[in-house]
Amino acid sequence: MVWRLDAAKYAATWDSGEGAYRAGGRWNSRGIRAVYCSVDPATAILELAVHKGFKALDTVPHVLTAINIIEPISVHVVAPESVPNPNWIRPGIPGAGQQAFGDALLGRHKFVLIPSAVSTHSWNLVFVGDAAAGAYRVRIQEPFALDTRLHPPANR
Repeated sequence: MVWRLDAAKYAATWDSGEGAYRAGGRWNSRGIRAVYCSVDPATAILELAVHKGFKALDTVPHVLTAINIIEPISVHVVAPESVPNPNWIRPGIPGAGQQAFGDALLGRHKFVLIPSAVSTHSWNLVFVGDAAAGAYRVRIQEPFALDTRLHPPANR
């Protein structure tokens, strides 16, 4: 099972890859509809928080989606040592080489399991929804509630 966190207004289209299509991502160039998930909900939360911040996760409705991979054999695992540039799995802005590497992986595999840059010992699963159609299904979608201690009052 893998997890994804989206603003509630995008919950119905969670697997469209629209955001990655428009802006590009760590493992895809602009124009590729990559869908980013994490192997655990905590990493999914951190992955979104690094971009939006905890304030947005606390004040804007979000939905947590759990996805089952029906064909686990179709998951390609990218070992950290097989990534050409070790900085690609560290925090930072992705470069063209990194995106091209991801594009090639997504072109060859339905699902790509790759280390998270946000949480060193965690993993993300990336796929293109249309290319992986029928190989995954939603298990649950539920409203997400951030632990309010992660967005404390300013006077504390």
